[in-house]
Amino acid sequence: MATTPTPAAAKTPAPPPRSVLRDPAFLRLWAGTTASGLATWALPFVLGLAVLHRDLGAAGLGLVLAARTAGFLAAVAVGGVLADRHSRRAVVLWSALAAAAAAPLLAAGLGRSLVLMTAAAALAGAGQGACRPAFQALTAETVEPGRRQQANAAMTMAVRGSTLAGPALTALLAAFLDVGALLLGIGALWLVAALIPGRGSADAACGEDPAAPPAPRPRTAFRTEFLEGMREARRHPWFLAGLAALGAVITLGYSATSVALPLISRDRYGTEWVLAAAVTAYTVGALGGALVIARWRPRSPGRAAFAGLAAYGLAPLSLMLPVHPVVVVAAYAVAGIGIELFNVPWFTATQREVAPDKLARVSSLDFLVSYGLAPAGLALIAPAIDAFGVTAVLGACAAACFLVPAAASLVPTARHFGRPSAAPAD
Repeated sequence: MATTPTPAAAKTPAPPPRSVLRDPAFLRLWAGTTASGLATWALPFVLGLAVLHRDLGAAGLGLVLAARTAGFLAAVAVGGVLADRHSRRAVVLWSALAAAAAAPLLAAGLGRSLVLMTAAAALAGAGQGACRPAFQALTAETVEPGRRQQANAAMTMAVRGSTLAGPALTALLAAFLDVGALLLGIGALWLVAALIPGRGSADAACGEDPAAPPAPRPRTAFRTEFLEGMREARRHPWFLAGLAALGAVITLGYSATSVALPLISRDRYGTEWVLAAAVTAYTVGALGGALVIARWRPRSPGRAAFAGLAAYGLAPLSLMLPVHPVVVVAAYAVAGIGIELFNVPWFTATQREVAPDKLARVSSLDFLVSYGLAPAGLALIAPAIDAFGVTAVLGACAAACFLVPAAASLVPTARHFGRPSAAPAD
């Protein structure tokens, strides 16, 4: 007796990847990053309040903030080596705990010992610096490749949101709390950053992951391991080109606008409104840029990213021309959008292309350039303005912001930030 064959079941298409914002492991990491960002941006504001309350002098404020920057730069390279040598989660824990421990020391030295405050600020900066590359590598461990661009966009939104919320929340709390209590609150935020993030789980979630935690390896000298990270960076022409372009924009563009914007807001427009509006527009633009790049996948991600970085040149260009203040604010908003069109694909490509056991060390080079060149640029721009005039300096800096990223985009492998076939589809 003939039977009717059972029709083959239709293949069910694979479900779309779940949003990274529904991943509890990532949300814990995001919360820790947000807490560290709030603590980072709140500290200078709180110390400024200490100056207003005469618990700290202006010279003392400069010394304390310089010590924090020095601590950051000294620790970021160490943190990169430690995060590749040990558990990235452990490095986040201990570095954030160090920053948390600095808060009560700052409070204890307030109005009593500038030496203690300076040492505590250096400890806070060291904790912040050591956790930065570890957070970058931990993101790659926590999120599988197809969702990392969305994850990095969410991370950068946390950072940019902190620049707005940190000072605003601090100003609100200052109506009810004294400076010492606010410093202890910053320590509490660092405790959240230390304790909330979990261990990376991307390798368990999706099988073999190219950014899985590094396997134990023989212990070598710190200098040797750091140089290994530099050699790994040199293997990627697009990464070196990106560092050069980023360095030019920070050293020349960012530093020039930081010095010139307050002067031009006062002298040309006769109001502080332009200064406040431009800085706010830059941060809001960056938030918008992060939202865009969370979903947008350009055909040539590297060149699109370098174009976004070059957009920062609009900021110094708007300051050198006698334009309406709305044009200045709009230029800063576009510059903010562009910087995240660069940052998010840059972070994602680094997590994808760099050898997993060297990821934190390579990321530390990025932070060394990002944070290390800004003070150098600030130190050079003011004398240059005195010598050549603000218009000439702004023009040269705007040209560098446009031309250096354009040249970097022509470097081999820069078009796609790596091999064209390496970018995962979301």
